[in-house]
Amino acid sequence: MSVGEKKFSFSEFFTEGQYQTQTEVLEVQDKKHNITIGIPKEENNDENRISLVPNSIRTLAGYGHHVVVEKGAGEKSNFTDHDFAEAGADVEASKDRVYKSDVIVKAAPPTLEELDLMQSGAMLISPILLPKVTEEYLLKLKKKKIIAIAMEYLEGENGAFPLVRIMSEIAGMATIFTSAELLSSSQGGRGILLGGVSGVPPAKVVILGAGVVGEFATKTALGLGASVRIFDNDINKLMRIQNLIGRHLHTSTFNPVYLGYQLMSADVVIGAVHSKTGRSPIIVTEEMVSKMKPGSVVVDVSIDQGGCIETSRVTSHRKPTFVKHDIIHYCVPNIASKVPRTASVAVSNIITPIIIKAGNHSSLEALIYQGNGVRNGVYTYKGALTNQYLSKRFNMKYQDLNLLIASKF
Repeated sequence: MSVGEKKFSFSEFFTEGQYQTQTEVLEVQDKKHNITIGIPKEENNDENRISLVPNSIRTLAGYGHHVVVEKGAGEKSNFTDHDFAEAGADVEASKDRVYKSDVIVKAAPPTLEELDLMQSGAMLISPILLPKVTEEYLLKLKKKKIIAIAMEYLEGENGAFPLVRIMSEIAGMATIFTSAELLSSSQGGRGILLGGVSGVPPAKVVILGAGVVGEFATKTALGLGASVRIFDNDINKLMRIQNLIGRHLHTSTFNPVYLGYQLMSADVVIGAVHSKTGRSPIIVTEEMVSKMKPGSVVVDVSIDQGGCIETSRVTSHRKPTFVKHDIIHYCVPNIASKVPRTASVAVSNIITPIIIKAGNHSSLEALIYQGNGVRNGVYTYKGALTNQYLSKRFNMKYQDLNLLIASKF
């Protein structure tokens, strides 16, 4: 060792520099903020669900958020005002007070009068129901600079739409239970038991569409002992549903001759054909319906897209059925609202984590900036229309949400 060279001990060698300034840049966490969430009572008499249930509100309150619930908002889904108060929400008789919240969460789209009550720049989380959207509705959202998010277009990490998926599961199961009820003589049906009994054959159920609704309708019908026929033009979907059920099923493409033959002996027909572009295609003609057995049941789940059965027309939970060609038709658009408590919990499970994430960011806009799934549901943003389909439909100016968000951060 040369003269003047510094000598290190073993321990000094490994501790040298430990207390010097480090060059590493640490991650800066977003400052959390508390949100006020408003849950109004639904004005639509046919909507029985509520968007956030007491258990979810208890979770949100634990994160420091403030929830305001309009008096009587949960009655149709069998949640009392006391349930909400016990969960930590403020129960208000004043609708104005509820609509002064930062975020409004609804199970049905708000009316024009309800939009007037919202704060400028607030966030709205609700279904959009594209067939029923009006130009006046969009203009009011733009004027109030509301950030409007469509529940049904919220996208999961796997590219699926969780709200659509869960409501389809409920609809698929509910259609079979509804059909079983409508087949009874007290409801004007053929007076047969869906699953049959020893020595008596079961009812025949024809399911049009092998998507999520078709899958859960099939599982439920088979579970009750019914005989099932499934139709779909997508062979991959038919293969998928067979794999999911785990047994050989009677499946077919939409061959009109074979379909007509099966319909003549069917006791229940479930229409669950979905269109990605607009109206559902007509799969069953009026002539086919007229040849079905009197007292049979048709449930058209596709009615929210116009229906896949020619004789279908929209009905409501208050008057759910009508009879045509001696066939009972059930064509309620929001079938999940028939079991509102289950549906409300399902919706709440999807919305609650989103609000929690919003609180973990510095602002509501930051959540949209960082979350592609949430961004996919935004259709108006602070005075701009950000949905291309609505822009073309109403000939209104479209603005790219990604550019709007980027300009603010």
